[in-house]
Amino acid sequence: MHLNPERIPVIVGVGQVNDRPDQPGDGLDPVGLMAEALRRAERDGAAGLLSDCDSLAVVTQIGWPQLNPVEDALCAALAIAPAHRDHTPGPNGDGPIRLLHDAANRIGAGEATICTVVGGEALRTAGQLAALKPRPDGAKPNALRDAPHRTKAGYAQTYGLTLPVDVYPLYENAARSSWGQSLAEGQAESGALWVGMSRVASTNAHAWLNEERAAEEVVTPSERNRPIAFPYTKFQVANSSVNQGAGFIVASLAEARRRGIAEERLIHIGHGAAAHEDADFLKRDTYAASPGMAVSIERTLELNDVTAADLDHVELYSCFPCVPKMARRVLDWPADRPITVFGGLTFGGGPIGNYMSHAVASMVERLREDGGKGLLFANGGYATHNHTILLSSQPTGASFPQDYDYQAEADARRGPIPSLDEEYVGPVRIETYTVHYRRDGTVRMGTVVALTPAGERTLAAVPANDRATLDFLSNGRRDPVGSDGLIEAGDGDLRHFRAG
Repeated sequence: MHLNPERIPVIVGVGQVNDRPDQPGDGLDPVGLMAEALRRAERDGAAGLLSDCDSLAVVTQIGWPQLNPVEDALCAALAIAPAHRDHTPGPNGDGPIRLLHDAANRIGAGEATICTVVGGEALRTAGQLAALKPRPDGAKPNALRDAPHRTKAGYAQTYGLTLPVDVYPLYENAARSSWGQSLAEGQAESGALWVGMSRVASTNAHAWLNEERAAEEVVTPSERNRPIAFPYTKFQVANSSVNQGAGFIVASLAEARRRGIAEERLIHIGHGAAAHEDADFLKRDTYAASPGMAVSIERTLELNDVTAADLDHVELYSCFPCVPKMARRVLDWPADRPITVFGGLTFGGGPIGNYMSHAVASMVERLREDGGKGLLFANGGYATHNHTILLSSQPTGASFPQDYDYQAEADARRGPIPSLDEEYVGPVRIETYTVHYRRDGTVRMGTVVALTPAGERTLAAVPANDRATLDFLSNGRRDPVGSDGLIEAGDGDLRHFRAG
């Protein structure tokens, strides 16, 4: 089938920036980071791409909420006036891949010739500036926990489930159990994957941290590697204390040729697929897998007629170990092959929703150097949003616009979702769990997701002084998932779980 070059989208330029000011006041804000990333993308592509762009799409940032929406300020900074301006609904990790797909669709539909996608976070500087203004309650400022969309105090939040770092361990512990792994085996897999990511980051000038780590250093709590939420330590979670920006420019193949961009620098876009879980993480059929993730990855492979063996590189979203662990099993990706081209969210850097813009940029650079095919899998929210797409150094034959919504298929795969009983007391079976830690490494509380004899889901807390139950949940001698226990009325509104 002959495709019109005016309707074939290709990535023509990429740009990344790390900002490490000596003084917080000297740092770039998110608009400055985004502007510099796009200037670098233009230099990587061809002069005039920004001034002539038809579309600007921005990944929403959270570190400087007073600047949102940033599109007009960014256009002013770059002296551009694209007719189409957009931003993601929230700072979710699938955002850059969704915007890449949308840009390709706009070009394929003849609605645009040059599209820009960008994001940036200056959470490191935001945190430094906030620390100069102590809070009345004495608490340390936390841009993630203090974000407006995370300050509500509902049922889940009452039981310690507020941030993604509170929720993803539920998937880690449930999935490890479903795979028949002991705690030691699960941590060994996490350590091996994270060592591989640190190795990639150590040779990537765009990564935030460039030091290769040892597996034991990653998974073992220490003064430098405090426990966060069981079984995750600091070196196993996304590093959001960064000032990073990244963006890329998508143009039609015909426009790229008109501007004289060398064919070997053009990266072609293949098929992709998106599917999601319910926004309420208590309305999941299981914490051991994600139908949305499976459909997103499997459909992308099928649509591009490739298998894992045909892929030269992958980027499997790595906010927490459970995500790439689940993804590589869906993909059938060997544990000894790198799961990142950028360095992962711990070592490459975790600029909230914009990580995958860095992954796109790094994938483009890798495919230009080595040729071949690369798969980008993005995840966002609370294991909620999934979007996968293929890039290639050669034409893919994919036509645009294409419908990437495979939600109906994911919904059809989903099992029954337990109803919620917020008041239950009595005997239960553990579905999954975690333990939350303070900054000094002491236990704040434990959280148990349990199933009642009627099959309903309920939450319970484990007080910090219940050392026996906390030890049962975290010592690794026996798998807590599937074991029996008792929920009892506790102090105030909380109900307490006690191991049986």
